[in-house]
Amino acid sequence: MAAATEPAPGRGRLAALRFRAGPVLAVLALVLVLWYALAVWLNAPQVIERTLSAQPGWGASDLIRLTLAMDRPVLPAPHQIALDLFDSIFGWPVDSPRNLLYHAAVTSSATLLGFVMGTLLGAVLAVAIVHSRTLDRSLFPWVIASQTVPVLAIAPIIIVILGSMGMTGVFPKAIISMYLCFFPVAVALVKGLRSPGAIEMELLHTYAASRRNTFWKLRVPASLPFLFPSLRVGIAAGLVGAIVGELPTGAQAGLGARLLTGSYYGNTVQIWSALLMSALLGLALTGAVALAERLLTPGGRR
Repeated sequence: MAAATEPAPGRGRLAALRFRAGPVLAVLALVLVLWYALAVWLNAPQVIERTLSAQPGWGASDLIRLTLAMDRPVLPAPHQIALDLFDSIFGWPVDSPRNLLYHAAVTSSATLLGFVMGTLLGAVLAVAIVHSRTLDRSLFPWVIASQTVPVLAIAPIIIVILGSMGMTGVFPKAIISMYLCFFPVAVALVKGLRSPGAIEMELLHTYAASRRNTFWKLRVPASLPFLFPSLRVGIAAGLVGAIVGELPTGAQAGLGARLLTGSYYGNTVQIWSALLMSALLGLALTGAVALAERLLTPGGRR
């Protein structure tokens, strides 16, 4: 009789999915309602001045309808951004500069290259800092101080210097991406490599383990729970760096170039659709790192 009262596995999973998705959908609905209200409020002065002032007898329905259908609104409505995103992706060939997937591919290539370089740089710095007390005292404060320089200030300098050396295209943007990537990796790995306690270190010492064996068999496994969260932060920061790197170059491709084009022509719908594509790309990249964490760490496989 007890077995008959137990819920079916499928119903339990469905209930768990509803429990998780319910708050997310509620927040999304609230954001959409506030967004539409804000779009009407911000677009209303232009509509009244340019259109409704010459039409006596207009009402609230006319105002709402026109504010949500402007060609160049102050704040586009969500459905306008969604339609522009859909038309850009499915209305043009993938290799067309009018397709957002084309620009996302250009930006993601710089992001991934900068992420790899930033991860390697952060790992090398962390290992050096952990194994050298001198570097810990002299180098680590400079690692912290490097992030006090705004990326918007340093990006044009990097672009100009590398451009004078004949380096153009993806590489300068990858350098800016690396600049934002290496910091969270370095800080997290320093903490992770130092996380083993005195008992674990003394146990390996009693086994006469070398520094190399201690590093690979104790410090590295202990650092993995610290590493992967920093990689998720790093790749998201690297995406921001790649987009920022496209702004001062006048690039013809990339999400940053798409943002610049929209700002030049006052096309706010294009700007917002590029921002939405950037957010979706960021979710995809961080999701890929999270998937790698599940596959490579023992705790993530459960």
